[in-house]
Amino acid sequence: MARMVFCRKYKQELEGLDVPPYPGVKGQDIYANVSKKAWQEWMAHQTMLINEKRLSVMDMGTKVYLTEQMTKFLSGESYDQADGYVPPSAQDNK
Repeated sequence: MARMVFCRKYKQELEGLDVPPYPGVKGQDIYANVSKKAWQEWMAHQTMLINEKRLSVMDMGTKVYLTEQMTKFLSGESYDQADGYVPPSAQDNK
């Protein structure tokens, strides 16, 4: 049976992560309060931000920026979108 958590982003009980995604307190917090669904969506969004904004993951400023965006995304706050990104549903309407 899957481990369930009350997801901070979706405000409902959903399947939790199998392991903490980071070491330390931040990883434990995400493990305890973020669903697998929300984490997978964040990973896809993070990849889009890195690609569309041409970010270097070796740059400390990028790491700080992505951490801030991750916190906003997983908390259900307003977060940055990739420049020029059009969601698939909006593309279908054109």
